[in-house]
Amino acid sequence: MVTPTSTSLGFLAAAAFALVLISTPGAAQLAPGKPFPALAAEGLNGQVPELAGKVVVVDFWASWCAPCRSSFPAYSRIQRDFAGDGLVVVGVGVDETPQAFAVFVARLNPGFVTVHDSKHALVALVQVPTMPTSYVVDRTGKVRFVHAGFHGVDTERELRREIQALLAEGGSPK
Repeated sequence: MVTPTSTSLGFLAAAAFALVLISTPGAAQLAPGKPFPALAAEGLNGQVPELAGKVVVVDFWASWCAPCRSSFPAYSRIQRDFAGDGLVVVGVGVDETPQAFAVFVARLNPGFVTVHDSKHALVALVQVPTMPTSYVVDRTGKVRFVHAGFHGVDTERELRREIQALLAEGGSPK
């Protein structure tokens, strides 16, 4: 009898996720300049913080994604360093099961909000191109920058530069 390994299960999960991404007819990938969907309206499992007037980084991730594991410490540092200036980082997990989501979050203990898109409603609406992908959203709710993938210190440095610029633009009070 052949039993699945964690590697083969991860591959199957990745393949199923890719199928969800490419099977949404007529949807276009969310690009800079477009409004980001209201997180509170998308049926996510978890507590979505108040985001009005904030600069927001929305990061889509999955437990089977190695670069996602690498990104969590960077997003935790970014949240810690800029929270007082009006930044909120929200990690959107797209795992099929609540258990995979919960184990990943418990293991990495992020310093930012995590929510679970178990029905893939938001990830399909946004048309996320790959895991991880992050969207940097300005205080008015418009996407300003998109990062497909996570490339260590280079991505963190670029995110910090973009976040600082958006926070400097002002807008709503902290």
